Amino acid sequence: MNFMLTLFINTVLALLLVTISFWLPQMNTYAEKSSPYECGFDPMGSARLPFSMKFFLVAITFLLFDLEIALLLPLPWASQTDKLTNMLFMSLLLILLLVISLAYEWTQKGLEWTE
Repeated sequence: MNFMLTLFINTVLALLLVTISFWLPQMNTYAEKSSPYECGFDPMGSARLPFSMKFFLVAITFLLFDLEIALLLPLPWASQTDKLTNMLFMSLLLILLLVISLAYEWTQKGLEWTE
């Protein structure tokens, strides 16, 4: 009986909230409301303006380093394993890969925004 009562209350509450959210918002639009949110481009100008390809290169570099660092997150739990030398070797190999990649990006001037 408690399950049926809870299910009924949740269904009625969900339907009530959906109905309120459908009828409550204001439908009048103005310039600030219709402009894009934090995109960095003028919404009233041309959509065909060229922008630097360096933006994409920096973004991809950030994603690669971020994903590689995420691979290091399980290290505190992995340190409780029986094969500690294998775990340390693999983690040091991953850190070495990160350092070599960072040095390569630095020497190729991939981290500099201005050209």
